[in-house]
Amino acid sequence: MTEPSELTDLTARQLLAGYRAGSFSPTEATRAVLARIDEVQPRLNAFVRVDTEAALAQADAATRRWHAGEPMGLLDGVPVSVKDTLLQAGGPTLRGSNAVSERGSWTEDSPAVARLREHGAVLVGKTTTPEFGWKGVTDSPRTGVTRNPYDPARTAGGSSGGSAVAVATGAAPLSLGTDGGGSIRIPASFCGVVGLKPTYGRVPLHPASSFGTLSHVGPMARDAADAALLLDVISGADHRDPTALEPPAHSYTAALAEDAAAGVKGLRIGYSSSLGGQVAVRPAVTAAVRAAVTRLAALGAYVEEADPDFADPVDVFHTLWDAGAARMVHQLSPGQRQLLDPGLRVIAARGARLLALDLLAAHDARLEIGRRMARFHRRYDLLVTPTLPITAFEAGRESPASAAPNRWTGWTPFTYPFNLTQQPAATVPVGFDADGLPIGLQLIAARHGDAVVLRAAAAFPGSPMG
Repeated sequence: MTEPSELTDLTARQLLAGYRAGSFSPTEATRAVLARIDEVQPRLNAFVRVDTEAALAQADAATRRWHAGEPMGLLDGVPVSVKDTLLQAGGPTLRGSNAVSERGSWTEDSPAVARLREHGAVLVGKTTTPEFGWKGVTDSPRTGVTRNPYDPARTAGGSSGGSAVAVATGAAPLSLGTDGGGSIRIPASFCGVVGLKPTYGRVPLHPASSFGTLSHVGPMARDAADAALLLDVISGADHRDPTALEPPAHSYTAALAEDAAAGVKGLRIGYSSSLGGQVAVRPAVTAAVRAAVTRLAALGAYVEEADPDFADPVDVFHTLWDAGAARMVHQLSPGQRQLLDPGLRVIAARGARLLALDLLAAHDARLEIGRRMARFHRRYDLLVTPTLPITAFEAGRESPASAAPNRWTGWTPFTYPFNLTQQPAATVPVGFDADGLPIGLQLIAARHGDAVVLRAAAAFPGSPMG
């Protein structure tokens, strides 16, 4: 019998194999996860709400199904956490905001959460987010600061910081995150886990994000195979999201299994260490990412240094991001606005001053970047970059003390461009700096190339934290 302390170290696939073999049950795994949450929550603050009774009821039902030889779906009995920007029936979705009331019936699941239920997942809790997911770190007026599992004095990143911490510490092997400018990839990189921003529309979203088509829903996991499994579950159309894509033609899990023998052999990879000198990257990050790229070449990928053909689109991104913040804040009463994170109020006010022509110009620029990346991918299957130019900095700050400008986009230049282009992009852990903080490598494919991203991500072992 596997000891409960070990169950939290298993991937989702290993849990399912154990259920199938009768080595342990979903109830035992869920109790172990709930105990791990109790252990890490006071120190790291990754969860907004944990519903122990409901989670154990779901786990007990899954245990009965496995004992009867009738498991339900692809994740029956696997504990999963959900970022608290996604609706989950049975409790409030607070979005990190004091402006959101807990009152109400809260009877609707977002599409991805609904798919989790259909596949028998055990929903153990909602994870922390900055207010309405507006920045690249996870702290909010409502829930306080979420901290890094490798050093609690450092940030976990954001905005899906609670989900990244949950996966890294074994407080659920899988989590749902959202990503509007790096919000899956940033915390996954800082916390040493795998995070995938799928092609826009691959995972339906409802209600629509105030940040529009910048925002993606995706999996956070300890390795690429688990990310593929979760993507299989949450992909596909939903009538509530008219921008959602049809279900993929093939299972991502099956595609990974088919590609396992070849791995990355034959893939054409363009490696950009600094987006053509536009980004100052810490030497430790450059060294770890370059070593990982060398590994890809040793495994048979064709690698050459190549930079995407665009200048830093930060102004384009800010126009769209700030407009989304203004739209969100406009829906609140004056009293609610006074409760908001001061930084969110600043960017919302900036967005409110934009003209329609500003937005149209930003959309035109966005399309041009997309065209340039489409041309890039005619030659390369993947673009590889560092996920971030730095490792985790002091908790409670939007940016490192030395950063200028002080908005979060000042230190995330590798992530937000690919929200503008709606491409699939994943981060995988590839090493540590001298302080023992994780370093991430980013893999980007052409739109609809999610399987290629996962294929390359599978070349790396995944989360090193046990």
